[in-house]
Amino acid sequence: MSKTRQDLPLSKCVQRSLKTYFKDLNGEDATDLYSMVIEEIEKPLLEVVMEQVESNQTKAAQLLGINRNTLRKKLKHYGLE
Repeated sequence: MSKTRQDLPLSKCVQRSLKTYFKDLNGEDATDLYSMVIEEIEKPLLEVVMEQVESNQTKAAQLLGINRNTLRKKLKHYGLE
């Protein structure tokens, strides 16, 4: 049985996406890669967690293992408040 994208661990999906990203750059220099990757992962992470906890920021912060004020800043940054 072959693996589908849904069966792959998140790290493998990120790795595959980054390899494609570099291939698509076709020799151009990448810039601010760390920030780009974090933002691409962090926003959907926050969206899904907030949905799971029915927008309860205290529960979301606990689930994520971060301070509630940090969560609030991140939600504001991504326009998810």
